[in-house]
Amino acid sequence: MSIAFSGSVYSQYYNVAAGSNAPMMEMRDERGAVVKDGSGKVRFTEVKKDSHGNAHGNQYDLAVDGAFEGQTIAVLQLYSFDFEQPKAALKEKGFSVYRWIGNPPTASELDKALEKSCQLWIISDMTRKLNEDHLKVIKKYFDAGHGVYIWGDNEPYYADANAVADYLFGGTMTGNLMGDQTVGLQMSENKSGLKRGHLITTGLEYVYEGITIATIGQNSKLEPILYGSADNVVASVYNHDGKRAILDGGFTRLYNKWETAGTGRYVKNAAAWLVNVERFGEDLGKK
Repeated sequence: MSIAFSGSVYSQYYNVAAGSNAPMMEMRDERGAVVKDGSGKVRFTEVKKDSHGNAHGNQYDLAVDGAFEGQTIAVLQLYSFDFEQPKAALKEKGFSVYRWIGNPPTASELDKALEKSCQLWIISDMTRKLNEDHLKVIKKYFDAGHGVYIWGDNEPYYADANAVADYLFGGTMTGNLMGDQTVGLQMSENKSGLKRGHLITTGLEYVYEGITIATIGQNSKLEPILYGSADNVVASVYNHDGKRAILDGGFTRLYNKWETAGTGRYVKNAAAWLVNVERFGEDLGKK
């Protein structure tokens, strides 16, 4: 199953031939020509898998390596942990990362920094650190079409996650569930697993859910893309009116058991999706 993109804008950023969830590769001969069967149909072979069962190689990520060179992700890391592995993964796609660790800047400083950023990530702590002025800045940025990734975790580590999500689209997360499992592709609606066919799940058949996790509340504006092993919604996306956001109840994936199934690809795909190439296209290079 291939991603149906067309045009130079898409090919500049996305692996247009990357598989969705069970990637297959066109067979080619020693000259590079596509191999067809007797009826003229292209022949495919399953790509090599890594030790966790996902397609092996960055060519099966959503984005081309280096595609977002010059683009900056602003990170409000309100809960402190080692962010070096996500940072390194994002660098593969060209992203640089600018972080505030522990406490946010003033609202005006945040506003100015976001002028140079293609998306904002917010990693919540157990107490509120963002004030109403911060929320207004974030909403202005979101309403302009720039992606926002809102990370929380088990109760009470979603104080600012809930404040921001509620302010932007009425989103919430609650609870404290023990996860620590790898989930596969979703086999039935509202059950454990990755949503098939979403751009963020490109090249993924398995992903680690996180250790202790929160549950995303039901919301007509949000589309679940990851259900945990307890059939709870771990991550949902907002994609309306040219605006994109992700609400995620498992930030432990960013630093605990990083090498477990799929985390690096998931993070890279999410960042690529939040760039919102479909809206900004060639204007990205002007940011």
